[in-house]
Amino acid sequence: MIHLQSAQKLQMLEKSLRMGLPESLKVYGTVFHMNQGNPFKLKAVVDSWPDFNTIIVHPQEQEMTDDLDHYTNTYLIYSKDPEQSQEFLGSPAIINWKQHLQIQSSQSSLNRVIQNLVDINLSKVTHTQCNLYMMFDTAKRLVPSLVDIKNLPPNGDKPKSLNQEMFKFSSLDVTHTALVNQFWHFGGTERSQRFIERCIRTFPSICLLGPEGTPVTWSLMDHTGELRMGATVPEYRGQGLMYHMAFYQLQALEKLGLPLYAHTDKANHIMQRVMAKLRHVPMPCDWNQWNCVPL
Repeated sequence: MIHLQSAQKLQMLEKSLRMGLPESLKVYGTVFHMNQGNPFKLKAVVDSWPDFNTIIVHPQEQEMTDDLDHYTNTYLIYSKDPEQSQEFLGSPAIINWKQHLQIQSSQSSLNRVIQNLVDINLSKVTHTQCNLYMMFDTAKRLVPSLVDIKNLPPNGDKPKSLNQEMFKFSSLDVTHTALVNQFWHFGGTERSQRFIERCIRTFPSICLLGPEGTPVTWSLMDHTGELRMGATVPEYRGQGLMYHMAFYQLQALEKLGLPLYAHTDKANHIMQRVMAKLRHVPMPCDWNQWNCVPL
């Protein structure tokens, strides 16, 4: 186990992970932000260096003190050869299987290894698999081989002008945390609310404020750099507000040079249509999350 701490090694790691895109996307996005100041205080561990097979990124141990907080106890994994990763991932020094935890990866091929480790460590697991997308400009810059202009829809139409008397662009602040938590598919608990608040404090976010001065639609970024937790309150759905907001959000974030990506539930056809309209590029790999609970 080798903990990569120096700026030089983390930059080398980022370049190496770029070569593994799109399967390394979840870890690549995380390491990118680690090299931009590491606002979530994460650590990267590899099985060997510089020629590693498996990398795992997670918070510093002093932050993983709540055994029931799987939002904090999150491990991000990429492996060049998943079949050969079990010994490394099975080390007690790598993953604390006594905690409630989650594992995220863009590699479905890790599923068998994780299932084996869950059995060995007497845990139960729930596997969630979603569609993974990369924003058009990000894909064009990082993995141009995946961008087939002929098969993409035309440039996303600029949204119609917004009713400035009803809606105003803003960013989320911590007073909006409970609202975001209420509508987040993976949220709804006190621990998820603390995680959302930290994301709001740390990363760029966007929302549209309605006539009451509260957000009616929003999107924010998590600790891996993924655009997540987007939602529209029920009474304002069907008006195209999510597309309107996302169109301008992407314009602003792409100017910062961030690797932008997101996922949608496989059954959420409305958001899939929004993704297509925004010209997001579907990835040939999936978004995966394994929630593990000790028995």
